[in-house]
Amino acid sequence: MRILDRYILQSIIIVFIGTVFTFAFLFILVDLFGNLQDFIEKSVSVSVIFQYYLTFLPSIVVQTSTMACLIAVLFTYSNLNAHNEIIAIRASGMNFWQITRPALVFALFVSALVFLVNEKFVPQSSMVNQQIRDTQIKVIPSLKGKGQPIIHNLTFYGMKNRLFFIDSFDPNTNTLNGITIIGHDRHQNLVEKIVALKGVWTGIAWKFYNCQLTEYNSSSPNAVTSVRITAEKLMDIQETPKDFLRQRMDISSMNLQQLHSYIKRFAGSGAVKTLNNLRVDLHQKITFPLRNFIIVLIGLPFALMSVGKRKAMTFTSIAIALVIGFLYYVADAVGLALAKGEALLPWEGAWITPIFFTLMALFIIFRNF
Repeated sequence: MRILDRYILQSIIIVFIGTVFTFAFLFILVDLFGNLQDFIEKSVSVSVIFQYYLTFLPSIVVQTSTMACLIAVLFTYSNLNAHNEIIAIRASGMNFWQITRPALVFALFVSALVFLVNEKFVPQSSMVNQQIRDTQIKVIPSLKGKGQPIIHNLTFYGMKNRLFFIDSFDPNTNTLNGITIIGHDRHQNLVEKIVALKGVWTGIAWKFYNCQLTEYNSSSPNAVTSVRITAEKLMDIQETPKDFLRQRMDISSMNLQQLHSYIKRFAGSGAVKTLNNLRVDLHQKITFPLRNFIIVLIGLPFALMSVGKRKAMTFTSIAIALVIGFLYYVADAVGLALAKGEALLPWEGAWITPIFFTLMALFIIFRNF
């Protein structure tokens, strides 16, 4: 590695780490004050609080890495520009790609790191964090409580290898609406499908209304062996309303393999809209780490083209970072919303923003350098 590359990379790494620590500190500080009353009322020990916030770190790194990477790169190159070092480097015959190589390599490394953390650490840490929150800090709302919000699009894996999809669950009345339950054997073959208009918790069991029970031959895919329709039926479902509150799945906490398996198992439910949303989430998990590299790629030309006084350079680079990051996040959110609204295909909604910003970055680079 050249001395210049080491010099630039060292500055980027220092600013990046400092920015991530700053974001993490601010997040923990805000959350700490928000939960301070709960910590005091529940007499939560310092060790539990420490573990609670420690499990937040993987998610914080993933969520803040993009802006931290962009700020670090723009700060470094704007600082070089302010001291006329960029002019000297370009006068030596180095082109744009040679000058920005340390930043681009670092952005690729951060993208790979974010993907790894998102896949290996975020799901487990989110689960532990939620468990600590439910058991040590927050009290899960009483099933007898009133005024609790209705939960929509509730999905989770239940006992007996069943996948539950519920249109809505009212924890105030313990009522389910729009019920679809898919059952599999240990080889993941479809064995049953339960569809009901409504379900009510009687206190000891679930009673389903307008229920259709379909059984399948596990040795022959999708071969129906029997269909029963009943006006009402007490169901052999061991999950209680409390389980429905505890076990609902957070799609954002799944890794790619888990989400892909989840979609595959859910494919026979007939819930087209939910399946479409899950496929959008699957593509987003692939494109999400790439934003670190793409936003840096589009931000670098501005850092190398900017001119001005030394003090103004720092604020200019941060301002550019915020504007670029904001525009990318807005465009990405719009694309995902269009895909989930079925105006775009799932892959189109997830990939349209990365592709557009990459092409725009290359256009700016080749036009100005």
